[in-house]
Amino acid sequence: MTPFKNTLAGAMLAASVFAFAPAVQAAPPVASPSVAALPDFADIVERTGPGVVNIRTTERVRQNAQGQGGIDDPEMQEFFRRFFGIPVPRQQQPGTPRGNGNGGSGKQGSQSQQEEVPRGVGSGFIISADGFILTNAHVVDGASEVYVTLTDKREFKARIVGSDTRTDVAVLKIDGNNLPRLNMGDSDKIRAGEWVLAIGSPFGLENTVTAGIVSAKARDTGDYLPLIQTDVAVNPGNSGGPLINLKGEVIGINSQIYSRSGGFMGISFAVPIDEALRVADQLKASGRVTRGRIGVQIGEVTKDVAESLGLARAQGALVQRVEAGGPSEKAGLEAGDIILKFNGVAIERPSDLPRMVGATKPGSKATVNIWRKGSARDVSVTVVELEADKPKQAEEKKAKPDNTPNALGLVVSDLSEAQKKELKVDNGVLVENVSGAAAAAGIRPGDVVQRLNEVDVKDAKQFAQLVAKLDAKKRAAVLVRRGDSSQFVPLRPNGGN
Repeated sequence: MTPFKNTLAGAMLAASVFAFAPAVQAAPPVASPSVAALPDFADIVERTGPGVVNIRTTERVRQNAQGQGGIDDPEMQEFFRRFFGIPVPRQQQPGTPRGNGNGGSGKQGSQSQQEEVPRGVGSGFIISADGFILTNAHVVDGASEVYVTLTDKREFKARIVGSDTRTDVAVLKIDGNNLPRLNMGDSDKIRAGEWVLAIGSPFGLENTVTAGIVSAKARDTGDYLPLIQTDVAVNPGNSGGPLINLKGEVIGINSQIYSRSGGFMGISFAVPIDEALRVADQLKASGRVTRGRIGVQIGEVTKDVAESLGLARAQGALVQRVEAGGPSEKAGLEAGDIILKFNGVAIERPSDLPRMVGATKPGSKATVNIWRKGSARDVSVTVVELEADKPKQAEEKKAKPDNTPNALGLVVSDLSEAQKKELKVDNGVLVENVSGAAAAAGIRPGDVVQRLNEVDVKDAKQFAQLVAKLDAKKRAAVLVRRGDSSQFVPLRPNGGN
């Protein structure tokens, strides 16, 4: 090929490249995927924060002139200082006069006296401008006095209007006007994955905000309470505070955490606000919650059972036992029946039935659709009232051998027969107070200790004897029941390593 031809060929090639270049450059760019921006919570917190309150409770304990009872113990002092942020009043030394809190002196140490000591801290939120407050029942349960502090540092002495341990909801009242209240949302409309906030006082640190998402709806953790599961950081002291959506509305009351250490582990639970408000309305009206019952013990309908009985799918509640003389027996229900509907509403899971029955007015008649021997039929049942929760102040007085924590950091008392029936346990002791290793492990007042190592716990005296024999160098396995669940908690006597 001649130089001329080479030049011509090169020019033609260059022209071809130049001709195609604009087409390549003009090709539309590839669209990049849209990225959703994270929400800005600052405005929500600014609007809702003033309606969230800190709650601290105290308990009156009887002190004697010799200053015994465990309050002067250095470990107890450190425990209260760290977790409650305030010192515990020290007890009177022998022979020294005690002040009355107003600058004067009280009686000499020859007589026992009552002293108000910190009991716990929690959170709550204002639901009306005239001072009604929602919180958890376990925050104020057993308290002698309840104090509410607002974000502007005003402090009020609160009155407990009523509390319901089955749903863990309590209503308080403070005297005030034009108080900053929060708006209520609709917990039935929440969706898994949506953003939520928690505001409260974890470990006594007031006005703390944490954020996360709704992990799941309607978690079954009790007969009357389908809880909202979230991954919002909730710690001791957050209890009773609001769970808030991106509209600034309350959709739940932060109530429980799943934890092996007493701190947040990524799973927390909140009482749906719809359920909490229904309970609150009854507490404000009468101071207690009225629920219905029909007198049956129920269980799950498995897939195999459903197929063998001719049901299209696994649904309903299997009647395991019918209470003798109860409303279901009078209506003709039998063990082995499967309750498919209650007042026309389908029972998808066994836990649906107690909630529906509980929400029914006692004395009314309900239509129960059951499956028996290959066919469905309707039965009319008269709903009766479920025995109401008894406040601790009304329970029978129990002699407590000592107010001093044992080597595991526990103060316990005997369970009455009524308490055993209510808690559905045959044995155990009630935790009245915790400190040291027990507190660090997450045990709290109201829990029931059922077993120590391999020995069933019968009463407080026997438990004290078992603890006294423990080897301080070895961990003890303590079976603790809370609600309907039990788990072993390893504890070392006297907090040893």
